[in-house]
Amino acid sequence: MSVLIALAALGVLMLAAYRGYSVILFAPIAALGAVLLTDPSAVAPVFTGLFMERMVGFVKLYFPVFLLGAVFGKLIELSGFSRSIVAAAINILGRRHAIPVIVLVCALLTYGGVSLFVVAFAVYPFAAELFRQSNIPKRLIPATVALGAFSFTMDALPGTPQIQNIIPTSFFGTTAWAAPWLGLIGALFMIVVGLFYLERQRHTAQLRGEGYGAALLNEPETAENIDLPNPWIAILPLILVGLLNLGFTHWIPQWYGTSHELLLPGLTKPITTEVSKINAIWAVQAALLAGIVLVLVCGFRNIRGRLAEGSKTAVGGAILAAMNTASEYGFGAVIAALPGFLVLSQALAAIPNPLLNEAISVTLLAGITGSASGGMSIALAAMSDSFIAAAHAAEIPLEVLHRVASMASGGMDTLPHNGAVITLLAITGLSHRQAYGGIFAITLIKSAAVLFVIGVFYLTGIV
Repeated sequence: MSVLIALAALGVLMLAAYRGYSVILFAPIAALGAVLLTDPSAVAPVFTGLFMERMVGFVKLYFPVFLLGAVFGKLIELSGFSRSIVAAAINILGRRHAIPVIVLVCALLTYGGVSLFVVAFAVYPFAAELFRQSNIPKRLIPATVALGAFSFTMDALPGTPQIQNIIPTSFFGTTAWAAPWLGLIGALFMIVVGLFYLERQRHTAQLRGEGYGAALLNEPETAENIDLPNPWIAILPLILVGLLNLGFTHWIPQWYGTSHELLLPGLTKPITTEVSKINAIWAVQAALLAGIVLVLVCGFRNIRGRLAEGSKTAVGGAILAAMNTASEYGFGAVIAALPGFLVLSQALAAIPNPLLNEAISVTLLAGITGSASGGMSIALAAMSDSFIAAAHAAEIPLEVLHRVASMASGGMDTLPHNGAVITLLAITGLSHRQAYGGIFAITLIKSAAVLFVIGVFYLTGIV
């Protein structure tokens, strides 16, 4: 019964998200409904002490990233940078290559360490312009961004700095470059199959006479009468953000150490900051600030007349996106604390094959919590010792465990209630009904890639 309660809460939230209801409202309703059916007296303490704690904690850490990412993306729109780069891409590659271009831009940013949420904000103006000029349905933009940002660069390519590739290192004693050949093979599988699917969807839409679409929301606001900047200047902010993000990741620990204390005259005790835990967040914030300054300097002539209104729009979008994801984070924390979730976790341990056991456990828990990193953390915290023991018995390198866990976390995590999915749809102004089908297809491709990599390992022994 406890398992059914947890699954019912998940089903309610997924249905609410798909039907277009606010996740900010329905995430606590679904979570606390499950608590009510489990232990009615625990509803109030769980809401205050768990749901709100996790929700507010997420906002505390990540809202500046959402805000700066939204402002950066809006300035790229207003300055004409997005239209300039799109025009150059069309001249060089032609309109038929719009989808691979957006996948490539997303991949370069995420592999450079830029947050998935920031990538969605930054790339959308380019994608909207390119798809509109190429007459490709806008509903395919979320799936295209998902392939470029939420798949192979998130968890498959060796060395990627995304958190989904970092978490397994603390459990298996590996590095971010674990199982490089398996990671490359998995990434190639996702790229080939994903692009084939998206191009087939584009071709089918073209045969039906379906264009970009009309009466759409959140369209880029680049004025028609501005002089477009040189595309090399337009692309500089994206390059700067990627490079400075890497740079600040290395420089910040050198400046502050692993922990830093600051005592101000008006405080009775010092502010202690665990720099090692927020280094990546500070790095991307500093990089985005530099990118914003560069866009303002290079494109101020085009921006100045609409900066006030554009900044208001960006702030509103950032608040909505951050609160959506934060509510999802609180929901996942509540569900993970329920007895049904623990029963489900323990039942997964009965799967005999260690790699299949790990893959199914991680991706299922990621799907239930709506978070790749959250589901993987829960699974590895509870079962990593048994995974390691089974791997040693089967003579499977721990690097393979790392790569399978990382890729599996990015499998079924992108269900309708996933925070990144909801944020991406909000940024693009599309509903689940309009665009989630393409995202789910990418989700299935990501999940299939994990099984493909496991099969390659057993057939060849390659790591």
